[in-house]
Amino acid sequence: MPTDKPRYSITVDDETLKEIDDFRFENRYNSRSQATLKIIKMGLEVLKQEKAQKSKSDTKSHKD
Repeated sequence: MPTDKPRYSITVDDETLKEIDDFRFENRYNSRSQATLKIIKMGLEVLKQEKAQKSKSDTKSHKD
């Protein structure tokens, strides 16, 4: 089934590919794409949380 979602490809080293495959099988994703997308979303969420924490600490240090 075709999709209208944008596509792009990446190149990874053997170790990273193994880690993606391990994550995929441990979490029962049907494809590398699904597993990779989940890893990306998890990483983006961590970055958002870190940015929010940094923003809070910057605001707090300006008040002192």
